[in-house]
Amino acid sequence: MKDKRILYVSSEVVPYLPETEISSMSFETPRMVNQQGGQIRIFMPRYGNINERRHQLHEVIRLSGINLVINDLDMPLIIKVASIPKERIQVYFIDNDEYFKRKATLTDEEGNLFPDNDERAIFFAKGVIETVKKLNWSPDIIHVHGWLASLLPLYLKEFYKNEPLFNESKIVTSVYNQSFDECLNKDMINKIKFDNINKTAIDVLDQPNYTNLMKVAIDNSDALIVGSEVIPSELETYLKECKKPVLDFHEKDEFSEAYTNFYNESVLN
Repeated sequence: MKDKRILYVSSEVVPYLPETEISSMSFETPRMVNQQGGQIRIFMPRYGNINERRHQLHEVIRLSGINLVINDLDMPLIIKVASIPKERIQVYFIDNDEYFKRKATLTDEEGNLFPDNDERAIFFAKGVIETVKKLNWSPDIIHVHGWLASLLPLYLKEFYKNEPLFNESKIVTSVYNQSFDECLNKDMINKIKFDNINKTAIDVLDQPNYTNLMKVAIDNSDALIVGSEVIPSELETYLKECKKPVLDFHEKDEFSEAYTNFYNESVLN
């Protein structure tokens, strides 16, 4: 992967959040590419339960300061950055007081999904893309992890389809079993349609559940990776029928060669 540029976009990354399948692979995969001489960028949300002092986050003024329109509202974009100790890996954090100041990630104390998770997902997708544009950094591969990041492939293929920076970028999405049981806000489809995104691309989001969110991500990706040993059966079938390169599940301690080969042989070729 020497000199290849890979953008990692994840809903969670260790060491900033507790270890899960997603947060762990969102660290291990870029570390692997970094060790192989590739160039990487990692983006994640700046949730309010991330300790900014301990992890030494600081705002990047030159990248902050633009407003993103979410459902006809101007929402300020704040970019923070930190370095993963001992790895020389920078992580960029997408922040906004309205969406990410609360001291939690995706659910409240009772385990209920936040009612604005749909808008947070839209804001995260747009925020990542706008920041990469400001960095003027054209990735060879964009690798997406976690459902809060799952709108990124859709926005790249629809809303930003005429953006030359991403003309050659290939999108990979990892599909995990780390899901949620309820639906997101039922108005989510209208908030996405506000961005003039083709309704046929998001029909399934009439029912914005985990499976349908991931179907939209799969539809707009160039290649897929099974990130969990077991994933929902409906998504397993959908992957088999998608006619795109799919890498089967690999354990964390033996994924490196498989991912490298998949990137080189199935994604970039």
